[in-house]
Amino acid sequence: MSMPAEALTAPTSGGLAPVTPKDRIFQLDMLRGWAILGILAVNAMAFAWPIALEMGPVELPWMAEPANQWAHWVVQVFFQDKFRTLFSMLFGVSIFLVGGERSDRARGRLLRSRLFWLAIFGLIHGLALWFGDILLLYAWSGVFMMLCRSWTPGRLLLVGGLMTAVFCLVQAGFGYATVNAGGEFARQMQANTPRVTPADIQSSIDAYRSGLVGALTQNVGSWLTLQLASLIMIVWPTLGLMMVGLGLFKTGFLTGRAPVWLYGLVLLIGGGILAALGWLEWREMIAGPAANPTKGLDKVAGSFAILITLAYVSMLILLTRFGARGLTGVLAPVGRMAFTNYLTQTLIMTTIFYMPWGPRLFGSVEPAGLWGIVAAVWVAQLIWSPLWLSAFQMGPLEWAWRCLTYGRLVPIRR
Repeated sequence: MSMPAEALTAPTSGGLAPVTPKDRIFQLDMLRGWAILGILAVNAMAFAWPIALEMGPVELPWMAEPANQWAHWVVQVFFQDKFRTLFSMLFGVSIFLVGGERSDRARGRLLRSRLFWLAIFGLIHGLALWFGDILLLYAWSGVFMMLCRSWTPGRLLLVGGLMTAVFCLVQAGFGYATVNAGGEFARQMQANTPRVTPADIQSSIDAYRSGLVGALTQNVGSWLTLQLASLIMIVWPTLGLMMVGLGLFKTGFLTGRAPVWLYGLVLLIGGGILAALGWLEWREMIAGPAANPTKGLDKVAGSFAILITLAYVSMLILLTRFGARGLTGVLAPVGRMAFTNYLTQTLIMTTIFYMPWGPRLFGSVEPAGLWGIVAAVWVAQLIWSPLWLSAFQMGPLEWAWRCLTYGRLVPIRR
């Protein structure tokens, strides 16, 4: 297999150097842009409300309002798990693009440095700003992924696909069982489900609004809860997705070199699952979760988000391939600055919701209202990314990360 241009680092008098803008792969930047924008739609509730809402069943007055139910439906159907899945797959590709083959010791050292500094960024991000950080998980998963980067496409797809399939099946089975199981299993599930009350939610909201110390204390507690789960359990399905992503890259699927019929077939399968998920979630929304009209099938369909993700990928690649690059091209600058845009999303959202220098709207903006904030951030990032890149080779935080990785200042101006 011939190595794509972006996999090559330009030699300089100092050794290896970051890839130049002209050598980047458009499809990967486009897909990163799509992923980073979609991730915000999923993360918005976690920025705006206590993590306890996700830990156990609780009823708040605004949950029954139609506008909020539809806002939740859109996230669950079109966004939940689909964009994190894509971002994880693309991170697996970056492991290879930076580190090259395992026999390349110089680039291997570079990759280890890159992952080390990513972990540092992740620790700062998670502890000082927002508990939902994914950078530390990627750094940890990347340590394992770097050992697999020279595998053949078939081996990557086989092993990664099996890991992903097992996780999807376990998730689907667990989701179905929690709805339909009875007897002792149901009693155990009920006993192990955290008891969350509106008073618990309000107490967390008050702490977040109390000032910087209260907000950071709540954030660190949530971060510890999440990291214990993600660093032990979520690392393996994340690693599987990274393998699948690199396998699809090496076969040419992610760069638009696969046959048109294959993209069409993937789009058809993923689109069918998306339609089924939308219908099942709609029935749940109309009837209410207590009625259980779908008998847990909505959770089963939602567990196979990767197929919907691949349908999104196929759609964007086909649009690019058949004359709509002007449309999909607006995503590429956002993707080229994915690291900056991801962390900027955190700075904007935490400023809005709980940092003392902002309006401290934590616990007051309902799901329908959150869409206005998400859309505004999308517009801002779609505008500022190409403006910045018209003068600079990379985003400001990409530049800082690369300087730390290479141990020297790297050029940033065009």
